Amino acid sequence: MTVLIAPDSFKGTYTATQVAEAIGRGVEESGGRALRLPVADGGEGTLDVLVEPLGLDRVTVEARNPWGVPCTATIGLSDHGVAVVELAAASGVTTSHDGPRDPVTADTYGTGMLVAAAARRGARRIVVAAGGSATTDGGTGAIAAIEDGGGLRGASITVLTDVTTRYVDAARVFGPQKGADPATVELLTRRLVDTARRLPRDPSGVDATGAAGGFSGGMWAQYGAELRSGAEYVLDAGGFDTLAAGADSIVVGEGRLDGQTRAGKIISAILARAGDTRVYAVVGSVGEDLGDYRSRFAEVIVASDTTAMRAAGRRIGARNS
Repeated sequence: MTVLIAPDSFKGTYTATQVAEAIGRGVEESGGRALRLPVADGGEGTLDVLVEPLGLDRVTVEARNPWGVPCTATIGLSDHGVAVVELAAASGVTTSHDGPRDPVTADTYGTGMLVAAAARRGARRIVVAAGGSATTDGGTGAIAAIEDGGGLRGASITVLTDVTTRYVDAARVFGPQKGADPATVELLTRRLVDTARRLPRDPSGVDATGAAGGFSGGMWAQYGAELRSGAEYVLDAGGFDTLAAGADSIVVGEGRLDGQTRAGKIISAILARAGDTRVYAVVGSVGEDLGDYRSRFAEVIVASDTTAMRAAGRRIGARNS
């Protein structure tokens, strides 16, 4: 009996790798074979899960946080010319900062510094995971930093996102969670509308251009960036379909399983690819709005620490022996 274990991180507590390892040990203790495939949906943790499948080396790069304070961030570089950048590493809402976290002045310049650094190091394809930003600058900060840093040097950009929000809607949809009150949302929206008109092509009517406060739209308009589902990209990179074809069951996981899970998140992408294979969910908590989505799983098991995750693995292994 083979179980494919493909969890996302339990944000703020356990990485996807830690979750996969704990559940996998439980499956093996029950006599099963565990295939570990930690996953992400294009937000924080995406670099970690792509290191092995893409053959990335971690490189520390000088950058600056959303409010202009110098910081360092890690990017991934492969011998094959692929680089992976997490926007949240330099421009994230959880980035370390001692001063006020002003949503108006927050910019993506630091992320642009990481992209430019990857290009200078010979990357030909730069993949940016766009989740978790503190910014609503429409990508203008990143564009300035890329140009200041020598440009893309012929590299292409792919932006990974789990949202379909359009450019000028970014402030309305995401601004409040970045600290923007209604008046600030209106200001940021006007700024995005103005920026859209000034870019080489208008991103306003294009799905997914509003990711990371319009960062994805700025990259699409200025550099012709490809916009891709983060979940689908990660699953393809990890060879999910091949592994799933040889598995008797699949285990997914995230910190909270709720009504938002079905909206472009990694679990919904896995369910769409799983076919008739049984899918178990091991999660930190379950939202009251989950509703009939629970029926998509053979079982939903709540496990908030690694001991409980390991026990969940044994339980799933025993049920499939």
